[in-house]
Amino acid sequence: MEVGKKTEGDAVVINPKLDRVRKMFGSLREKSLKNALAHVIGRDFPRIGGDRIRALCAEMILDVVAEHLRPREHLRHGQTLWLGVDINDPPSRGKRTADTDLVPVVLDLSTDEDILARIDRVPVMERLRMRAVRLCEQAYRQGALLSNADLAELMTGDASRISSILTAHERNSGKVVPRRATLHDMGSGITHKRIICWKRYADGKCSDQVARETYHTVEAVDRYLGQFDRVRHCRMQGMTPAETAYALNCGRSLVEEYLRIDRELTGTVENDDAIKTD
Repeated sequence: MEVGKKTEGDAVVINPKLDRVRKMFGSLREKSLKNALAHVIGRDFPRIGGDRIRALCAEMILDVVAEHLRPREHLRHGQTLWLGVDINDPPSRGKRTADTDLVPVVLDLSTDEDILARIDRVPVMERLRMRAVRLCEQAYRQGALLSNADLAELMTGDASRISSILTAHERNSGKVVPRRATLHDMGSGITHKRIICWKRYADGKCSDQVARETYHTVEAVDRYLGQFDRVRHCRMQGMTPAETAYALNCGRSLVEEYLRIDRELTGTVENDDAIKTD
């Protein structure tokens, strides 16, 4: 028999005393943020559905809020919480940041290494490079990408200056910095194409190894290499950059970028047969 109930013959009668307690205190269980959200949703969007739909919407909102908050004890001195763009949510035409999946990441904004570099009078440009690379790699390991604008705001610098620093670093080191400009093909981060082609055709590395070293998928690496091969083939046929762009249905600037890469590789790849599509 259920607690709080008693029987009279075949009928079940609720204990009046316990019923009064339930009536008095039972409403306290309904005082929650979830129910407050469901109430606001029902009030401001009456056509959205019934109680179950509103409760589901409230739960989804709470899940998003929980993902974007970090208790103070989870952050150390010198760290900050930032929102990066999900690695798996690339841009598309007309797509706004508001329509993009965001991932909260914890970044080391200031470290002992940064302070020692300042004490040792390391040049400003080198300190900026060290910090920008670190922030990008930390965000990437947590599933997000930072843009040049993110880095500029975090480091209180100029976006174009930081972009130039990272582009020079990628060119000199032969390593891609995982950021939106390179992995999502946005902004001025164009050197990843050069690095991919160089690792494949100059260093002789296979596609999956190149993918690991450049933070790209194997499919993306093969796509870049295939486009490079097509542009190079058109050049070998005597076609101009404009004719190549028309034939391949791509921008002339992209064609000229691949042609610059081809000229850089000329001293390494000595004959046309050395370049093949994977």
